Amino acid sequence: MTTPHAAGRPAGPRPMTAPRDSSTVLRIVLGAQLRRLREQRGITLEDAGYTIRASHSKVSRMELGRVGFRLRDVADLLTLYGVTDEAEREPLLSLVEKANLAGWWHNYGDVLPAWFETYVGLEEAATGIRNYEVQFVPGLLQSEGYARAVVQLGFSSASPAEVDRRVRLRLARQRLLRRPDPPHLWAVLDEAVLRRPLGGAEAMCEQIDHILRAIELPNVTVQVVPFSVGGHAAAGGPFSILRFSQPDLPDVVYMEQLTSAVYLEKRDDVDRYLEVMERLCIEAEPVTRTREILLGIREDYRRSL
Repeated sequence: MTTPHAAGRPAGPRPMTAPRDSSTVLRIVLGAQLRRLREQRGITLEDAGYTIRASHSKVSRMELGRVGFRLRDVADLLTLYGVTDEAEREPLLSLVEKANLAGWWHNYGDVLPAWFETYVGLEEAATGIRNYEVQFVPGLLQSEGYARAVVQLGFSSASPAEVDRRVRLRLARQRLLRRPDPPHLWAVLDEAVLRRPLGGAEAMCEQIDHILRAIELPNVTVQVVPFSVGGHAAAGGPFSILRFSQPDLPDVVYMEQLTSAVYLEKRDDVDRYLEVMERLCIEAEPVTRTREILLGIREDYRRSL
């Protein structure tokens, strides 16, 4: 905790770091700092907006990290919030440029909707990613052939060039699993994910081989929930939980919909999903059986060829 420098004065900004160079996360962290400073001073969103010649809704979006930042706006807000010491202002002001930098995924802006762009930025910065899937193999574990089948299913009218772009984006995301500081991916798959022959039996054999190679990585864990379990804790559908090392960034629950996504950050909501995830891990087959299960399902596909 930061100690106020003087009675009646709000605590200064917390020390800042640049976790994994994700501009998405830096925007969220910078916004959280500004919100904390505003609330410590008892200043309304309306008054903050007036100071930077903007609406209160823009200030709210800034505090949530949903928009980029102008250096002048941040400087004016810091002055309004009583942060006048250059030693305290500089760390926040220096983040503005970094928070506005375009991540590698911006090169795929033609096929990357805004609601998913946020997820890719968070995924890039996460130290832990937990997935539960009931229909598809998680994107971070998809083989090229399987990814193509998924894209063609979801975008049946897309041109071959667009399909290629979407597949390349999906494969580019997977590089984070093999970088020097990879997150820990823990995926729990319903057996139906592996039994549904997307792309045909040959593509599924390649996909299962892809997962088998992935689980050799020390930072990848996969469990399977067999049909024999029947009903289970996550009856509501697939979801992901992202965890970060940055103290200003809480765990985030992500749930994808057909044309949008839901992001949950409230502690009670996140705790509920963490509880469900833990129960799923208990109900699933143990990690020590994953390889055996995958080999058995792959053999079933091979017999059908």
